[in-house]
Amino acid sequence: MKLLIKNGRVIDPSSGKDAKLDLLIEKGKIVDVKAKIATKGAKVIDASRLVVAPGFIDMHAHLREPGQEDKETIATGAAAAAKGGFTSIACMPNTDPVNDNRGLTEYIISEAKKRAVVNIFPIASITKGQKGEELTDMADLVDAGAVAFSEDGQSVENSQIMRRALEYSKPLNTLIIEHCEDKNLSGEGVMHEGYYSYLFGLSGIPASSEETIVYRDTMLAQEAEANIHIAHLSTKGAVDIIRNAKKKKIKVTSEVTPHHLILTDSYLESYNTNLKVNPPLRSKEDVQALIQAVKEGIVDVFATDHAPHTPDEKDVEFDKAPFGINGLETAVSLLLDRLVNKNIISLKRFIKMIATTPSLILGLENKGKICVGADADLTILDLNKEFIVDVSTFKSKSRNNPFQGWKLKGIPAMTIVGGKIVYPFTSSKNF
Repeated sequence: MKLLIKNGRVIDPSSGKDAKLDLLIEKGKIVDVKAKIATKGAKVIDASRLVVAPGFIDMHAHLREPGQEDKETIATGAAAAAKGGFTSIACMPNTDPVNDNRGLTEYIISEAKKRAVVNIFPIASITKGQKGEELTDMADLVDAGAVAFSEDGQSVENSQIMRRALEYSKPLNTLIIEHCEDKNLSGEGVMHEGYYSYLFGLSGIPASSEETIVYRDTMLAQEAEANIHIAHLSTKGAVDIIRNAKKKKIKVTSEVTPHHLILTDSYLESYNTNLKVNPPLRSKEDVQALIQAVKEGIVDVFATDHAPHTPDEKDVEFDKAPFGINGLETAVSLLLDRLVNKNIISLKRFIKMIATTPSLILGLENKGKICVGADADLTILDLNKEFIVDVSTFKSKSRNNPFQGWKLKGIPAMTIVGGKIVYPFTSSKNF
């Protein structure tokens, strides 16, 4: 069936488009883009007063399947992504068992094709079992469909192993994504080390635990002449390291989450375990540095680090609760409300960071752009719609989101994947 989107404000950073245009979709592809398209036999969507953007891509999410289906599944995570405006998500390997072999990667891809309403791209583990001792068969995993490699949840502690991973990634044309944390420095910390950790009586995680690994890995990437992507950037010092690395033409990219741009460590006065995340919420100075880095283009991508947990896991003492925020269904609205609506960044810049650049970093051909021949993955935004965050309406299995009750302006109004409308949901499919 043909799908015709009419009268929308089409914004495509890859081509510079920002105009009122029509889009014609057929067989999962964009087949025409121009001011007025007349066609018969097409389902028509009137996008007047709406923004039509390339499908949003979250390159950092945890789907928990296999092994932790009580927290999330491929199907429920995909449904949450669709509601949140994401047409594609890349899922981290810290499942149970770890995605460190062809069989697991192929399982995720196979299950996603059967049950997911958005595109799912597996990220495989750098080392076997995420133990940091022996590299996985990266070539075999790339062949199986892995789009990148990460130990997310921890760093590769052994510098020689990390160097070899970077060296092997280059001829495979793949990407290493690093969670930068020196566990010897962070120890048993549960929040940012600083004034508030002392005030609240909680063990601190120093900024240096992140910054030492960011520096190490950018230097190793320089030696290997390989790409390195720094996950969930959180400190001013790490921003400075990446800024300097980019000046040296080191192949480094980075991402930041909405919660690290909006919340500070002072919020932990409530001891709300839904605010416990790794890396931790940092100081006001760190947040200001992150926002400035977004404005400058030092940070390349917005990502959610969607980390679902069950209520029982989070409903414990702060020290004992797991790290992680459920983020897929609030990320877009938070960024629109707190960055775009406040003129910190332009709408086009926002779309570039959440659609165009992630597609380029992950090498996802025909995604992240609006042009003839591209995949018909689209996110349609209503910039004027206001709503109040209500976790009881989430499509995700989990509810560990600290923005409950927040009033936000700007929502994903429709999500289209491969020419099919996957949100708003039109079927009673069990997620």
